[in-house]
Amino acid sequence: MTSRLLQRSLGSPDYDGIRQALRDDTSTPVISVRGLEVRVAVVPLFTHDGRQAVRVTSTEPLTHVLVGVDSASGKDVTLLVPEVDAPRVFTLESRDDAGVVGSARITVTPQRKWSVFVVHHSHLDIGYTDPQGTVLRHHLDYLDAAVRLAEETASWPDDAKFRWTVESSMPALKWLAARPAEMVESFRRRGREGVIEVTALPFQLHTEACSTEELHRQLRFTRQFGFPVKSAMHTDVPGAVVGLVDALSQAGVRYLAAAHNWAGRSVPYLHGGDKLTRPFRWRAPSGNEILVWFTDTPHGMAYMEGNTVGLTDSYELADDLLPRYLSALATRGYPYGPGTFGWQGPDAPREPYELDVLHLRVQGAHADNAGPSIVPASIARKWNEQWAYPRLRSAVNSDFFEHVEEHYLDRLAVHEGDWTDWWADGLGSGARPLGYVRRAQSALRVAETLHTIAGADATEQIDEAYDKVALFNEHTWGAANPWEDAEEAGDSGGLQWTRKSSGAYQAQDDASDLLHAAVRRFAAALSEAGSGGASSGPPASFAVFNPATRARTDVVRAFLPRDVVGVDVPIALVDARTGETLPHHEEFVDPDDWPTRPIGRHVHVVVPDVPGYGYVRLDVVPGETQAPEPVELGDAPVIENEFYRVTYDVREGYIGSIFDKRAGRELVNGEAAAGFGQYVYDQYATAPHFNHLSGHVGAHDRTLLGDRAIGRHATITKCQRTAVGEKLVVELHAKGVDWIRTTIELHYGVPRLDLTYQLAKQGTPAKEAVFLAFPFAASQATAWELTGGVGGPGVPRVPGSAEYMLPIRHWIAFEDPELTVAWVTMEAPLVQLGTIHMPYAPFPPTLDQEDGTVYSWALNNIWDTNFPAQQQGETTFRYAVASEAGALGRRLGATAASGLTEPFVGALITDSPAAAETYASVDHPDVLITSIGHEGVRLQSLAAEPVEATVGLPGHETVKVRLPACGVAVVRGANS
Repeated sequence: MTSRLLQRSLGSPDYDGIRQALRDDTSTPVISVRGLEVRVAVVPLFTHDGRQAVRVTSTEPLTHVLVGVDSASGKDVTLLVPEVDAPRVFTLESRDDAGVVGSARITVTPQRKWSVFVVHHSHLDIGYTDPQGTVLRHHLDYLDAAVRLAEETASWPDDAKFRWTVESSMPALKWLAARPAEMVESFRRRGREGVIEVTALPFQLHTEACSTEELHRQLRFTRQFGFPVKSAMHTDVPGAVVGLVDALSQAGVRYLAAAHNWAGRSVPYLHGGDKLTRPFRWRAPSGNEILVWFTDTPHGMAYMEGNTVGLTDSYELADDLLPRYLSALATRGYPYGPGTFGWQGPDAPREPYELDVLHLRVQGAHADNAGPSIVPASIARKWNEQWAYPRLRSAVNSDFFEHVEEHYLDRLAVHEGDWTDWWADGLGSGARPLGYVRRAQSALRVAETLHTIAGADATEQIDEAYDKVALFNEHTWGAANPWEDAEEAGDSGGLQWTRKSSGAYQAQDDASDLLHAAVRRFAAALSEAGSGGASSGPPASFAVFNPATRARTDVVRAFLPRDVVGVDVPIALVDARTGETLPHHEEFVDPDDWPTRPIGRHVHVVVPDVPGYGYVRLDVVPGETQAPEPVELGDAPVIENEFYRVTYDVREGYIGSIFDKRAGRELVNGEAAAGFGQYVYDQYATAPHFNHLSGHVGAHDRTLLGDRAIGRHATITKCQRTAVGEKLVVELHAKGVDWIRTTIELHYGVPRLDLTYQLAKQGTPAKEAVFLAFPFAASQATAWELTGGVGGPGVPRVPGSAEYMLPIRHWIAFEDPELTVAWVTMEAPLVQLGTIHMPYAPFPPTLDQEDGTVYSWALNNIWDTNFPAQQQGETTFRYAVASEAGALGRRLGATAASGLTEPFVGALITDSPAAAETYASVDHPDVLITSIGHEGVRLQSLAAEPVEATVGLPGHETVKVRLPACGVAVVRGANS
């Protein structure tokens, strides 16, 4: 079987089929005689002398005559008529050697005079087609070629000059660092001339995996090229977070060319995508907006739109197809008809394209990571000699947007909110490294803050660590065939995932190293500031730092080395503000058990009212007795503190009750389909190891849900009380794992329930998903945290966004008049609200809707390409629950999340500085300090409207700042 036959047999798209469909759909049969057919298409082609074109095709060579106007012979001819400004009827006669075969009356209608901006680029998949390093080296070679082609065509007509858009800036940065000065200068000169453009994003990101701060930092490269960076490209990934608008705007970027790949399970046309006109203005809650173009190409060929109509092949093919494509755009919603969105999409209703200007991407070949080609520019040169319209311009990305901005801006629709990514489910295919990356994102904020407070500028090291985090969040999570383990090309799945996942682990290591160093620098700076000496003060002290915005009571875990205080010496911990002794718990590191680790004791203590971005000093003083040992609570699976009583249902294997003592209210919906914290394991009746299978599969009911299992055989392994709280540990067994360990913790004085799930995941290529269920006795969720914004049921979203799942940052809030509840996730960003959906389009629910239930979609392997085919090993997922009467959901969500994302830091100090200190503060309850860096104090607003806040800065200076809705700002005082 030939490859073409294979494609057609398997129902995959191929160019021949798409192109023929375009020919058929844009022409009308006018003569049909003795098995011979003649078709006519009126197309938007205009000559320089004022005539317009009619295309005539026939199944046999004939002479085609527009009576009294024009004639030509062949199977595919172009006849020219005087340009019309109203419909005009002509007579067509088709003749063979014997005379007239047939005739028809045809109507020639006025046509648009198009301007087509042909934007030549290469889509950067760091992996997929080859191992990562190979791909990046190829892209550097492409820049060599781009500079050469720009020089070779410098004397061509301006519209035909070779122009190159660098889709992702990372290869350009690598190229500038690796080429001689004269090549670099040539590149920069072409950039200043507008012949080469570097776009803003370093690579193509799963933006929902990024933290807000990370996203902003990844645009710092826009200042490094020697010419303005005005536009961005977002390619392949079908969606982006609302925070991208603000990040691009703050970097001075006004334009975004998006090319959404619908080759997976995307069905935007079922969720308002038919209402998303292009181009459009994408506006953030802050009021910032960018001008957006997105492509409209079938079968995942979004960034090869120009290739589809022949602009990489030949002038003749482009001459045939491009006018037909333009005609189709002008007359119907989707130019290619049925199947526009992958292999199983309907011909969805949509209004025709309105404008007479088009952004048309082209690559040098029909593939990802394809290099530059002279062919598109050569076609443009010949085309413009032959035709007046459509006018082809070999363009860089921003050329199109500047034209639209000048001529059409006021006509464009405005859309607001998140453009939720249809591929976000793929984040669950690498749950363990993703969890490490999310921990790194949190650690880096704290590390930079403590370095800055200590007087050290760690910006460069922090940036480098963020770059590693972002590189993991780059959209290529695997090879074309991720289950294979070759050494090159698209079968190098094992090799590619080894490198990809190791980058996540390295990023987390770097973040931990930076935090480790920052804590020591902070401690040293405080020790130097102390007023006493080691002999006059306590044996040791801890500065307990709160890296969250608000003052809070929480637990700190700190290490007291044996060489500072002997492990056999009883100690007490005294709050230096009040002189009060705080109860603490100790865990001794026994050298017999851990000879490879520092010897000493980990002390756990709940510290009250630690100021946000400040510390409290705890003095280590001699104690009368050793810290009390844990008290075993027996077999009753109940733990409690002042705020909650939690009961575990051992027989069923989930939390049966979370009783809020302050509110006198049960937080768990006991009638829900799933128990609270229940492990749910789904397997699907689809086969593994078939490339892009999920795009072929449609699920309109539960038929493909092959099996659903839950955790069983729960055993209590620990139920104890310490000086700082109570803990319950349960182990279960279930399909898909060797074991599940659930740890439930309540700390005295802390109004939050902490939950940790550790799974010993078994690897399998079978299609699977793991959910952890959290059914609250609440109505619909009212708010959730997004990267750069806050979502909710009434918050606008870009039409066509994914709806069956949500990729969130950390919290979801439920509000009613009596009580607000917040649910928090640390490692697992994917959630489904109210039900579990089938992971195949159109994503039908498998359970009745329960508005108060959150299903954490912890992991999956439902992808057939680009994401890892299976995952295994011990993986940790942490969650928290908090509740408060009358609280605003977004405020409670942020406060509850800080317990997981911004835990207290205990820095061991050797002197006695002030009993407490605050380094930064903000007085508005909806404004958060995200970090303190060398450039100033970074703020993020959660408010849905603009706010004004007073910021207290290091050195006790105050500054008033106005933040837009959900906006960010950096505040630097006069004394900074």
